[in-house]
Amino acid sequence: MTRKHVTTEQVINKLRESEVILSQGIPIAQVRKKLGISEQTYYRRRKAYGGLRADQAKKLREVMKENARLKKVVADLPLDNDILRETASGNFQARPSADVRLNMCVRSWWPIMCRRGEPAKC
Repeated sequence: MTRKHVTTEQVINKLRESEVILSQGIPIAQVRKKLGISEQTYYRRRKAYGGLRADQAKKLREVMKENARLKKVVADLPLDNDILRETASGNFQARPSADVRLNMCVRSWWPIMCRRGEPAKC
């Protein structure tokens, strides 16, 4: 079964319509059938959007989007702080040059070819 994607404004309009119908004395089961939603969906939407107007829902969506952006920023702060702390300490380790890396490689893979005190040669 496919899900129908409805906007917040559509949900609020349907909830307003359901309130009008309910005030006329029609049972909730018939209202839900008319709106084409399940009982669980009706109560979940009423709980989430019951007292909102369309403009308030728009502001709510904007606030939620801003909140998500700020959460990402806060999540990145520890990483940024670590980088700045490392940079400020000045303890940089220089990358070994190509010949040193080659010697390290030879020592690790062919220990027989390297004697103590002598640099490995390829």
